[in-house]
Amino acid sequence: MGTYVLALDQGTTSSRALLFDREQQVIGVEHKEIAAIYPREGWVEQDPMEIYSSQYTVMMELLIKHDIPVREIAAIGIANQRETTVLWDRQTGRPIYNAILWQCRRTASLVDGLIREGLEDHIKKTTGLIPDAYFSGTKIAWILDQIEGARDRARKGDILFGTVDTWLIWKLTNGKVHVTDYTNASRTMIYDVHTLQWDEDLLAALDISRTMLPAVKPSGSFFGTVTIQGVEVPLAGDAGDQQAALFGQCCFTQGEAKNTYGTGCFLLMNTGNRAFVSQNGLLTTIAAGLDEQIQYALEGSVFVGGAVIQWLRDELGLISASEDAEYYAQKVPDTGGVYLVPAFTGLGAPHWDMYARGAILGITRGTSRFHIIRAAEESIAYQSLEVVRAMEKDTGIKLRELKVDGGASRDGFLMQFQADITGTVMRRPVVRETTALGAAYLAGITLGFWSGIAEVRATRQWDTTFTPLMDQTTQEALVAGWHQAVRRVSSSR
Repeated sequence: MGTYVLALDQGTTSSRALLFDREQQVIGVEHKEIAAIYPREGWVEQDPMEIYSSQYTVMMELLIKHDIPVREIAAIGIANQRETTVLWDRQTGRPIYNAILWQCRRTASLVDGLIREGLEDHIKKTTGLIPDAYFSGTKIAWILDQIEGARDRARKGDILFGTVDTWLIWKLTNGKVHVTDYTNASRTMIYDVHTLQWDEDLLAALDISRTMLPAVKPSGSFFGTVTIQGVEVPLAGDAGDQQAALFGQCCFTQGEAKNTYGTGCFLLMNTGNRAFVSQNGLLTTIAAGLDEQIQYALEGSVFVGGAVIQWLRDELGLISASEDAEYYAQKVPDTGGVYLVPAFTGLGAPHWDMYARGAILGITRGTSRFHIIRAAEESIAYQSLEVVRAMEKDTGIKLRELKVDGGASRDGFLMQFQADITGTVMRRPVVRETTALGAAYLAGITLGFWSGIAEVRATRQWDTTFTPLMDQTTQEALVAGWHQAVRRVSSSR
């Protein structure tokens, strides 16, 4: 048994590698940004070879810079951006098209077609998802439609599909292993989360051959070995980033919840062995687990979270660094009635409006850049609030505590406003690398590096607790203004 667990955290904007010791401390981290490609409005792609090469590069840089002998690595765990879709040639290992990212809206018409065929209820009941271009199934079909002969080759087993975890595992094992885990499979919109099988009706509707699909295993499993400098290192953890973060936040029991503030915001609640069917626009998904005893989660996905701050920086030039938003937001006591609805690629949960688009509302002559910056910050909290309320309605569980992580969770103004607007305590951990930590937990517990979930929960440490301070009258007025702003941008208004 080695000294460290290596976590590979492949996200939307960067690939990262982290080393954790037995005390769950981060020993080292390396990252490399990856480029997004925007061929048309609403389309988002990445080069799959860049995804892999960036992830491999940071893994090797981490070990070299920190002078870690490979034999000291007890296990490797992977967390990945979900829904992003890669198709590649089995023989050459080369992609047949760019990866289509989870944010991409190009397959909205295919989703509309499934709804017209009467498959909406079947999709909800079987996959736990809402028909949307967000998920992988229609992305697979779109690529097969574009590449001549791809469907015939897929039927012969010559073209393979994978979400990013599957692609990385394939490359890291030199093409020996074609596999995914339950959490990633549950985000494809072609997987039955109750029977744990690929759904034949949806495969037929999208003309997707079963031969191109990976095997599906629990998140904590032996997936294969990665050869690093001649040493075989076991790969024993694999989970979609948000389920990995749920596990990394030690949300092991029913009713425990976390919100990750990244490019988007992703709020998940562990619902135990019950797969709640949402009546309020949430998704039923599989939570990361170590064995065949499946746990489920309810999830609300906000498409644009921290990305709205990047937009202020990169497109509007209102700030020079993302960290500046917190400072400038506090230059004014409120937004002056301004609301910013960042529906850049539609609205996610609980609205699921693919055709909504963003707006800044309530501008007057007295509106300054500080008001707009503050409105952008607050928009992240308002969107998360809507998910919290939907989750409470579906489960009957009042959320009194929410564990937070992700890059934007460092923003004290945002966290306090989130606590105020929801009336819920926010708990921020000392180690905020919860996505990577969840992947490390899965791999480490599977191979006995840690004894089990009781050990990792007992040693979890918390940094800051944010308690609600806002009076109810102010809270209700602000929320009412947000709802009015959302109605203004809705495609069905």
